[in-house]
Amino acid sequence: MTLKKFSMDLTPYKLREFKEEDLASVVDINLKCLPENYPDFFFLGIYYRYPKSFLVAEIDHKIVGYSMYRKEKGISCFGLKWIDKGHLVSIAVLPDHRTKGLGQNLLLGGIHSMKFDYNAKEIILEVRISNNSAINLYKKNSFSIVKTLSHYYKDGEDAYLMAFKC
Repeated sequence: MTLKKFSMDLTPYKLREFKEEDLASVVDINLKCLPENYPDFFFLGIYYRYPKSFLVAEIDHKIVGYSMYRKEKGISCFGLKWIDKGHLVSIAVLPDHRTKGLGQNLLLGGIHSMKFDYNAKEIILEVRISNNSAINLYKKNSFSIVKTLSHYYKDGEDAYLMAFKC
C-alpha cells in the first residue's frame, strides 16, 4: 500500500516532534480525551526510544493533540514471518480541534516515521469497537481489522486489532 501524504504545517496548526517540556500538555490531553491513562514515565519511555514518531499538534504554541508510536517485533498480520512493527500506542486531539485533519496528520506522520526512521514493515493499533470515528479514520487510511480482542480494555470492552502494511 502507498503511504498517503501528510503535512507538518497545517496553518494555523503545526505538527512537530514531542519535547520533554510538552509532557504536562500531552498527559492533560490524554486525561481529557481517553479512558486509558498512563503515568509520566510511560510517555517519556516511548519518547526516549522513538522520539521521531512521538508527535504533537499545536496552535499558537498550545498543544492540542498528540500521537505516539513504538516499535515491536512480532509475527506479521499479513503473513507468517517475523517483522518489525510500528505500534500506535495512543493518539488524541482535544474536542474543539477535531474534524480539521489533525488526527489524520498525526496518524500519517507517525506511520511515515515508523517506516522511514525505524524501518517498520507494518503498523498495528488497538481501538475500542464502539469508537466509530476512529475506526473510520483508520479504514480511510488503509488499515484493516485483523481480529477482535475480547475484553481488551479495563472496563471489559472489546477492541479491534487493526493493521496497515507499509
